[in-house]
Amino acid sequence: MKILVSGSSNGIGKAISELFLAKGHEVVGLDIAPASITHESYVHHQLDVVKDALPQYEPDIIVISHGTQNEEKAISTNLEGAIRLERGYDGGKNLKSVLFIASASARNGSEFPLYCASKGGLVTYMKNTAVRLARRGVTVNSLSPGAVITGFNGHILQDKKLFDAVANESLLKKWATPEEIAEWAYFVTVINKSMTGEDLLIDNGEMLKSNFVW
Repeated sequence: MKILVSGSSNGIGKAISELFLAKGHEVVGLDIAPASITHESYVHHQLDVVKDALPQYEPDIIVISHGTQNEEKAISTNLEGAIRLERGYDGGKNLKSVLFIASASARNGSEFPLYCASKGGLVTYMKNTAVRLARRGVTVNSLSPGAVITGFNGHILQDKKLFDAVANESLLKKWATPEEIAEWAYFVTVINKSMTGEDLLIDNGEMLKSNFVW
């Protein structure tokens, strides 16, 4: 199948791209950064999804995983860029699935204000897209990861005390890897045929953790 992945040069987007390639699919990656994947079935387009012309392509699967934690660009990049990208490709006759990479912050509001707003909006837009594309049999869902081991979190990963403090906020006391999120992405877009309009929380139990006082 033909897979379109935004944010394919780093972190979760790169892991998703590499997994689809390993499974024998063709991947077109979009990223503001240069390519970091070399594969005969991978084509890279270095561009800004907010304003640059999008390449002509008819994907079977769309994975929108680009993002920024920069508050000044959060709404335009994470939300408006995602909407522009989805609308740019959802008319393809072969489309089977659309997946948005959101964030646990979309549910708990626990991060930078505009970042939270951008991811919350992304989940709501996902649901609207699921309704619109259901008549064509296209599944549309989102993943909301909690803490993930990526370059975005480098300052925490390099400080054991800080890392342990964040990990202890979850029930399983750990962070997910980009490869774990990629496995979820593959399942939701390729194997799943019946779930649509849902946001899956993958946070090692952080949202559930509480201190019961009797």
